[in-house]
Amino acid sequence: MTDVTNGVLHTLFHSDQGGHEQVVICQDRASGLKAVIALHSTALGPALGGTRFYPYASEADAVADALNLSRGMSYKNALAGLDHGGGKAVIIGDPEKIKSEELLLAYGRFVASLGGRYVTACDVGTYVADMDVVARECRWTTGRSPENGGAGDSSVLTAFGVFQGMRASAQHLWGDPTLRGRKVGVAGVGKVGRHLVEHLLSDGAEVVITDVRAESLRAITDLHPDVTVAADTDALIRTEGLDVYAPCALGGALDDDTVPLLTAKVVCGAANNQLAHPGVEKDLADRSVLYAPDYVVNAGGVIQVADELHGFDFERCKAKATKIFDTTLEIFARAKADGIPPAAAADRLAEQRMAEARSR
Repeated sequence: MTDVTNGVLHTLFHSDQGGHEQVVICQDRASGLKAVIALHSTALGPALGGTRFYPYASEADAVADALNLSRGMSYKNALAGLDHGGGKAVIIGDPEKIKSEELLLAYGRFVASLGGRYVTACDVGTYVADMDVVARECRWTTGRSPENGGAGDSSVLTAFGVFQGMRASAQHLWGDPTLRGRKVGVAGVGKVGRHLVEHLLSDGAEVVITDVRAESLRAITDLHPDVTVAADTDALIRTEGLDVYAPCALGGALDDDTVPLLTAKVVCGAANNQLAHPGVEKDLADRSVLYAPDYVVNAGGVIQVADELHGFDFERCKAKATKIFDTTLEIFARAKADGIPPAAAADRLAEQRMAEARSR
């Protein structure tokens, strides 16, 4: 554990990925819970972000993920216009094997112990039913079922927001805010990706999909036989004539190996932390690939869970998520004016809002 601790402290206090206000290591041996809660910033308000349940290769990987994801939530919430800072939690382990009511209740007690500094929600490996359990021990829980006072599945508005970002990308690059006649590749057609596919088909796009789960692919192709299936992500990004690539699975989809292979001229997807390292955005720009920053376009879900705290109204949330179109265009315009990649322009805008909040 010493190496892990030293690595965490070094990241927190010395690296560019640090600057977090608080990191909580949680353990409940009776239920098997091992979790990390990371609060990056509360400058704009209570930290808000989901709970990821994942079988990390090591505790160090889990901590690193919590730190990166929570930092990303600060930027996402700032650009979504929310009065929330950024936080994220990860539960270590395979949810198919160790998830239990006792574990989720224990996790809820840890979140509650923060006294409202962190508001949790769903993420990879956690679902509405899980948040209903967590909420029994913690009132700072969103993403609950309507039957339990919540807004339900946030993936619907997440996909809607990504679609708005994709429309803005089309407007910026091709002068028309539609995907009609464009070929779009969606990697990952689970909770968010399947809804995105529906938006794209309704807009007249040609869609190619891939997923590691055969049942997820079948669920779409049974409904839409015209949708094409690529063997894997490598095959998808090499697809001839691809206009848009939408990473909608786990992070790190854009790295030194994948960027040179992209045939698409736009990258716009729902996955968090798509850039494997900070230099990737320049590599994309050098290849004239327009990148819509992930934390800007996938903010529909966090808009929904934030609204849940005030009495959920779907139409109000959808109206806010529609503004992702305008925010994305603003970022592209600023990037062009400043001669920087869109990811850097988005960071500047988010940092500006957080700095203004801290100076009040």
